Amino acid sequence: ADGAEQAVLDEGAIRAAASKTGSDVSAYAVAAHFATRNPAHERRARDIIRDITGCPVTCSHELSSALGGPRRALTAVLNARLINLLDRLIAATESIMTDLQLNCPLMVVKGDGSLLRADFARSRPVETVLSGPAASLAGAAFLAGAKTAMVADIGGTTTDIALLQNGAPRLKNDGALVGGWKTMVEAADIRTCGLGGDSEVLPVTRGTAGGLTLGPRRAVPLSLLATQWPQVKDILAEQLGVSVPMATDGRFVMPLMPNGVPGWLTRSEARLAAKAIEMGPTSVAEIASTQLALGAVDRLIGRGLLTLAAFTPTDALHVTGDFDEFDSDAARLGAELMARQRNGVGAPVAKDAATLAQITLGELHRRSGVALMDAALAHDGAGEGQASSNPLLNELYRGTPGTAGLPQQAGLVNLKLSLDTGVIALGASAATHYPHVAHLMGVGLTVPDHADVAGAVGAAAGTVRQRVMISVSQPDEGRFRVHLPTGPQDMADMEAALQAARDAATALANDRALQAGATFVDVCLSENVKLVPLSADRDMFIEALVYATADGRAG
Repeated sequence: ADGAEQAVLDEGAIRAAASKTGSDVSAYAVAAHFATRNPAHERRARDIIRDITGCPVTCSHELSSALGGPRRALTAVLNARLINLLDRLIAATESIMTDLQLNCPLMVVKGDGSLLRADFARSRPVETVLSGPAASLAGAAFLAGAKTAMVADIGGTTTDIALLQNGAPRLKNDGALVGGWKTMVEAADIRTCGLGGDSEVLPVTRGTAGGLTLGPRRAVPLSLLATQWPQVKDILAEQLGVSVPMATDGRFVMPLMPNGVPGWLTRSEARLAAKAIEMGPTSVAEIASTQLALGAVDRLIGRGLLTLAAFTPTDALHVTGDFDEFDSDAARLGAELMARQRNGVGAPVAKDAATLAQITLGELHRRSGVALMDAALAHDGAGEGQASSNPLLNELYRGTPGTAGLPQQAGLVNLKLSLDTGVIALGASAATHYPHVAHLMGVGLTVPDHADVAGAVGAAAGTVRQRVMISVSQPDEGRFRVHLPTGPQDMADMEAALQAARDAATALANDRALQAGATFVDVCLSENVKLVPLSADRDMFIEALVYATADGRAG
């Protein structure tokens, strides 16, 4: 852990492995247990592999300054696997820029919302994980001019929620999750919930509470489906003419199998998939008449082989008249079919289409408020899902709008829970939905101009930011070891060692920012010196961590 060499690097074994695999491998990852304390072995292994194979090589110490060899190794492997993919994307983008005669730098957004020059990003693709939501956060800060706020970005399928602090996204303390693997990549701390304008709406058929559920599955709105397939309105009207409501009413599927039926489906799934391809867009009732077939339909939807169309909050907006981009008649028919569905006690979900639309939008707004509170409590260290998993807090926003209180019939108890910061809402439907959410919660709201393209704004207005950490340890009393990128350096004085770490961190952060495409770089330093008091006038030095953050405009 102190960076001292424990064994000589086996260069022969590295040469043999590189020669054996060079023709079958597109990129390599190199990781050593304590490479962040002394990267000499990683750097030498990288040079050998490059000389023999000519392939790109990722060194773990270049991606993170932290200890934790296994996670750092995993991060390096994921980076190596993504190099080819991002390289092709950048090459395709550069080709389009050439065709359009665009003579400007190509920048790539990182997972923390900052920017990288494309040629620098080619070797560090794992740092671009979660860059889409992070770009929206950077756009929110720019458009709203806010330093601190909760940001909610509502889309068709999900809502992304994050915290802006000092004008930048708050980062995850323990690294981004990539494909289910915990990495050491710095990325914005974003929580995603399955709420959006195209969330599937279903009646609650169990218990006595009634009501509706939204998401997490996405559905094509009936109002949109009718613009592409007008006969859907005839089918909806026909279903409405039947006296007994069916669970399949107002639900349609469309095949997504351009290459035919996949060979890995079960026999029953394959038959149903073939039928869907033959029929094209069709009602669920027509393609699946049994519970077994309905189960197969659900599985095919889950695997992306069928697309579901059903009643959604977007349809509810057409019913209320707040949105009329698509077919309002189809939306109203769908609302009437949903309204007559039965709840757990056999009563209709709603008395009419207008009431059903209001219930749908009310549930979207209530759950959006709960999701914001979930995220805020998690940022405060209370843990995940504290509001949504607590029956009392989960019901908090069913009360009178603006009071954030219990339902009116609660009587003697009035519980209030509010945010200490405002909310910035993004997304095409933010201006429609989030005034209601903010009113329910009793918080200030900003929906900036161009909120529907905040991600693009963030990508254009973002800054280049590079962070570096240099550690100082004490292998034995009176010897302070500065773990520099070029290797460890020992000093006899603690303050001299700290200053060397500050100078090295400043220089490295500045150099990386310039390589990443920054101009006019500004470097800020912070440090954490860990001392243990031994007596009134004597402390024992444990470790020091010196951080440098370099910021600059892209140029």
